[in-house]
Amino acid sequence: MLVSSTPMAAARRRTGVGLSYLALAGVLWGTGGLLGSLLGRHAGLSPVAVATYRLAVGGVLLVLVLLLSGRPLPRGRAAWSRIVVLGMLFALYQACYFGAVALTSVSLATLVTIGTSPVLVLAADWVTTRRRASRRTVGAVCLAVVGLGLLVGLPAGGYAPGAVLASAGLALLSAAGFATVTRLGARPVVGLDEQAAVGLGFGVGGLLLAPIAVSTVGLGFQPSLLTVGLLVALGAAPTALAYTFYFRGLRTVGASTAVVLALLEPLTGALLASVLLHDRLGAAGVAGAALLAAAVVLAGSASGRSEPS
Repeated sequence: MLVSSTPMAAARRRTGVGLSYLALAGVLWGTGGLLGSLLGRHAGLSPVAVATYRLAVGGVLLVLVLLLSGRPLPRGRAAWSRIVVLGMLFALYQACYFGAVALTSVSLATLVTIGTSPVLVLAADWVTTRRRASRRTVGAVCLAVVGLGLLVGLPAGGYAPGAVLASAGLALLSAAGFATVTRLGARPVVGLDEQAAVGLGFGVGGLLLAPIAVSTVGLGFQPSLLTVGLLVALGAAPTALAYTFYFRGLRTVGASTAVVLALLEPLTGALLASVLLHDRLGAAGVAGAALLAAAVVLAGSASGRSEPS
């Protein structure tokens, strides 16, 4: 009994550590909205410019750590192909998300982007493996989508039908990009650790976003102690650290569980806004936050009963 139970106990420990990494990633992502909005306000930067700097600074920080630790840069076609693909996906879902926000509102873009990501991952898992998700996983996703809708709310009226459709389409592309990143992260490449993959991928994504930002709103701002501090904090906590933890958690936890735990991002962001900015959630927001928390707990328990995808 002791011999047979040891591998199961070790697997549970690995899953528990993976869930901790994913939860940390979601909480750190939740600080990104606050830091990004403060940076945009004090530096006079647009959301696209903030996203460009976020990827660039996060990538630089991770690559510096990589070089200072003495580890060699990745080699081989498979590793660099993965890095380029990740960079393209990072740029895609950032650009599409902010495009969706520009056409309508943050609430609609967030609802479609974050709400459909778990559904897309479950659908992709079923198409590729023909295995149905467990009832707990499906229940967690349903709770999460309903909770997210209550938390962020629906956009106010006044938008043309064409703008709403275009915004929803861009948000769906953004969700597809994040879902693809999640599935790729669950299938690592030999010789490419998560720190190198994320850091160099951010560099590629920042280079791809920079021409868009320059040609539309520009990247210039007046540096100060405050703006530089906000920029470094944005690149470090919700970017470099969060994505590294997320990819590390994907080693032992399935993609379908990971995208549900990523919903800790809007939950943390709403709580921070309530505490620091005195934004009242209201009854619907409180109910949505409770449902999101329940979805995260349910997803974690479902992961402990199943193999990673």
